[in-house]
This record gives sequence, structure tokens and C-alpha cells, in this order.
Amino acid sequence: MSAGASLTPVRGRLDAGGYLIALTGIVRRELLRFFNQKERFFSALVRPLVWLFIFAAGFRNTLGLSITPPYETYVLYEVYVVPGLAVMIQLFNGMQSSLSMVYDREVGSMRVLLTSPYPRWSLLLAKLIAGVIVSLIQAYVFLAVASFFETDIPWSGYLLALPAFLASGLMLGAIGLFLSSLVRQLENFASVMNFVIFPMFFASSALYPLWRINESSATLYWICQINPFTHAVELVRFALYGAFNPVSCAVVVGTGLAFFVMAVAAYDPGRGLLARRGGPAGEAG
Repeated sequence: MSAGASLTPVRGRLDAGGYLIALTGIVRRELLRFFNQKERFFSALVRPLVWLFIFAAGFRNTLGLSITPPYETYVLYEVYVVPGLAVMIQLFNGMQSSLSMVYDREVGSMRVLLTSPYPRWSLLLAKLIAGVIVSLIQAYVFLAVASFFETDIPWSGYLLALPAFLASGLMLGAIGLFLSSLVRQLENFASVMNFVIFPMFFASSALYPLWRINESSATLYWICQINPFTHAVELVRFALYGAFNPVSCAVVVGTGLAFFVMAVAAYDPGRGLLARRGGPAGEAG
């Protein structure tokens, strides 16, 4: 009788309420880590602000931008780069969240959580959502600072862009989550980040419109076109100005789902990449 009574609460926790408790706990932990590491917050803002206030000022007179959707008139270079810089914050945060995942998987809290009764996909999804919430805070703080420098974003755009930021954050976080499954040791993740972050960022429409890239190199233009980060930037850019880009939306959602499915499979205790490498996932099985 006592054994049955002790099992009942365990089964009861694996319902919607139990999943919500797990999600809340993981999100709360990520937020506490974020707010306790103030240097992480300021470093996330320094990169885009330096580009906006230093590089954009120098490029203003050399990079004239013609009327291209979603803009209805000529725009200055600093106006053009703001959406890309905001999504860049999400890119770096997604990779940094994955870096913490490598550590937590080996010696931190995720090592324990991955052996809990909860399905792996729910724990990975909770980790992903937690990272997106942190990236949203950083992105909107950046947009708030950028608004003081005549970036010409309508006030309604900040609200309309929220679903776009959510989609782009989930996609970039899912990519990082999958990459974390490929890395066995923490010190190896920095090199992986460099091979992912910088090509994704610079080979995109974040800093230069695609038509200008096409004028210089058709090959680079097509690389930018198939880069999912380009579509994340364009999805946010259109949303900030009250427009919708269906192609970019489809690419962002599809890429995010594909990488999340691959991440769940990689973290599978029986068939995943970690299991074949003898990592914590394999030990859990």
C-alpha cells in the first residue's frame, strides 16, 4: 500500500501541471543566471551598439540604400541594420545558451534533469523557451536604446515583431541545441561557435541588402539566400514595419522544427549522438 502511494504522486507529476512546473523551474533558473551575470547582459548589448553607433556612422554616406521592401522610402544605413543587429543578439544568445547546455549536461542541473521521468523533448523544449525569453529581453532593450537615435521604427512595430522574434529565437536556439549535442567537451564549443556564428551573420542580409551583395557576387548572394539567418532577419524586419514575409516565415519555422527534431534525436538515450559517444545521455539509458 505504501509503495503504491509513493508511486501515485510520481505519476501525477507527469501531467500538464508537472510539465508546467518543470518549464517554470528551468525558465526561472535561466533568468536568475542571466540577471546575476550582469556582464553577460552588457556584453550582449555592446556588440550591436558598437556596430550601430560607430560602423553605421562611417557607412552612412558610402552605403546608400534605395527603396526596398518593407521600406517605403529611402532609409539611412543605421535604420537598415537595426533589425539585423537585434536578431544578432538572439544568435549570440542561442549559442551561449547552448554553451551552458554543454556544461550543464556534463556536471550541472541538466545532467540530473535528463535522467528524470520527463521526456527528453519536454526538457529540451523548456531549455529552448528559457533561452528565447532571455534573448527577447536583450533584443528589446537594444531596440529601446536604438530608438533614441532616429531608427524610425513605428511604435506598433515593437508589438507586431514579437511573434517574429519568438520564431527567430526558437530557430536559432534549436540550431544551438543541436550543435551542443555534437560537442563532447566544453573547450571545443568555442571553435564550433566561430564556425557557425560569423558565417551565419556576415553571409546574410543583416548588414547589407541582398541586391547589393548580388551586384558583387552572385555566389555569395545565393549563399545568403539559403542562410536561415537571412530569413530570420527579414521576418523581423518586415514585422517591425507592419508587414509579413511568408517565405521567410516558412523558412524560419521549418528550419526551427527540423533542428529541434534533430536535437531531440541526438539527445535520445538509446539512439542519439551522445549515446554513441558514451555521454550522459547514454548513461541515462
